[in-house]
Amino acid sequence: MESNNKEEEEEGKLVLLLRPLFPSFYSTLSQKFRFLKPWESPLPLGEFLSAHARSVRVILCSGPSPVDAETIRSLPRLELVVATGAGVDHVDMDECRRRGIAVTNAGGVFADDSADYAVGLVIDVLRKVSASDRYVRRGLWPASGDYPLGSKVGGKRVGIVGLGNIGGRVAKRLEAFGCIISYFSRRRKSSVSYKYFSNVRDLAAENDVLIASCALTSETHHIIDREVMSALGKEGIIINIGRGALIDEKELVSCLVKGEIWGAGLDVYENEPLVPEELFQLENVVLSRHVAVLTPDSISDMFQLATGNLEAFFSNRELLSPVN
Repeated sequence: MESNNKEEEEEGKLVLLLRPLFPSFYSTLSQKFRFLKPWESPLPLGEFLSAHARSVRVILCSGPSPVDAETIRSLPRLELVVATGAGVDHVDMDECRRRGIAVTNAGGVFADDSADYAVGLVIDVLRKVSASDRYVRRGLWPASGDYPLGSKVGGKRVGIVGLGNIGGRVAKRLEAFGCIISYFSRRRKSSVSYKYFSNVRDLAAENDVLIASCALTSETHHIIDREVMSALGKEGIIINIGRGALIDEKELVSCLVKGEIWGAGLDVYENEPLVPEELFQLENVVLSRHVAVLTPDSISDMFQLATGNLEAFFSNRELLSPVN
């Protein structure tokens, strides 16, 4: 009888993984939950999901693994999607709402590290830190003289697209540098005194730096388009730590190549891990590989939060970081 109860308990804590977890995270969680790992099965994903359709109540998606409507519909008992990232653009939220499926994300655990990274990109692009580093490493300083000077950070007018957990922290950090902050958001925030803009074009027209830090939705897809870049102008720079598709990437490349904006700092791209090759030769562009949110500390905090959400679900307690 005790053995049967244990089997039922194990079955009740079954979790579907869509991709492998960090080994340390998997090692810890596998002591508490039982996992379905479709990549280890010879079956195509659709057949694998069909075979386990009556068992899966929870999906744990690490990274940008898509949880689309087809996947959701193939799992009639699905009740929860636990996302380990801050964004949920890879989850079909409309289908989850229609089905009454709860979704959790990483909450604010990545906010401080993302904000730090955004400020780092601003400084790097304006002061030409990475470009100067490459110049020195190539031995060009003694041969070709001083590298061109960068631009002052303090006093810059900075427009933030999305003043949420991350955007708000970016604003406070840059305010300490003496920057003048304004923002675009879905609605005006009474808790801040920064100037509010109801559209991104007008925000860009009044600023030197435009920082994208909002969630990617159907409304924010390409929210920074050619018109916005033109409004920002030849002296402006764009920073993106949100999602690649917040910016019309083809237009961004064109503007940078033609000198229609001054520079860019990009951590995210439309078709990751592919990055437009035209950017590789531009000294006024700083590129990184979608790591703004990641430090050992933030990863540890994210693991704890994801674990807490799983434990709360299986114990019929309130979820820790539900997405509205």
